[in-house]
Amino acid sequence: MTAPVIGVLALQGDVREHLVALAAADAVARPVRRPEELAEADGLVIPGGESTTISKLAVLFGLMEPLRARVRAGMPVYGTCAGMIMLADKILDPRSGQETVGGIDMIVRRNAFGRQNESFEAAVEVKGISGDPVEGVFIRAPWVESVGASAEVLAEHGGHIVAVRQGNALATSFHPELTGDHRVHRLFTDMVRASRRGESL
Repeated sequence: MTAPVIGVLALQGDVREHLVALAAADAVARPVRRPEELAEADGLVIPGGESTTISKLAVLFGLMEPLRARVRAGMPVYGTCAGMIMLADKILDPRSGQETVGGIDMIVRRNAFGRQNESFEAAVEVKGISGDPVEGVFIRAPWVESVGASAEVLAEHGGHIVAVRQGNALATSFHPELTGDHRVHRLFTDMVRASRRGESL
C-alpha cells in the first residue's frame, strides 16, 4: 500500500515541524489551505498556534464546514495544543466568535497551564506509545477538564488530562513535533493506514 497522504492545516502555527515529523513517520505530508487540498488528504493534523485565529481563518478560507464533514465521516485527525482545542466539542472559556471542528467528546480549558513564559517540558506516559515516556513540550497549553464516555484518556500530567483519543480523532495538549521524537506522529500515521484499510487501530 502506498504511503498515506496526511495534510497539515497550514493557516497559522507550527506547520513546518509537523510536516517534518510526518515525513519521518513515513507519510506523504502536505500543507492544507484550501478545501480541494483537504479532499486529497487521508488524514489531517491541526497544529499548535492560536486557536481563535485558526478558527477564524478556517471559516475565512472555506475550510470549517468541509473539515467538520470529513471528521464526522471518520477522517483521522490529530490536534496538538490549539489543535486539541479545535477538536473539542466544547471549550470552557471560548473567545468571542471562536468555533471548533469538534469530534472529541471533551471540554477543554484554553491556556490552562499558564502563559508563554510559563512554558515547560515534562516526561509524559502516553497509552499506546511503547518505550520511554514522550517528552511533552507545553506552550500556553490547554488541558482537558472532562471527557465523555466515548473518549479515551491516553495521558495525564499533574492530575490533568493532556492526551485523548476518540475513534479516529487524537489530541494532545503538548507538542511532540518540537522534540525530534516521532512516535506520536507514527501512531497517528498508523491510525490513518488502518482507516484506509477500513480497520480500526
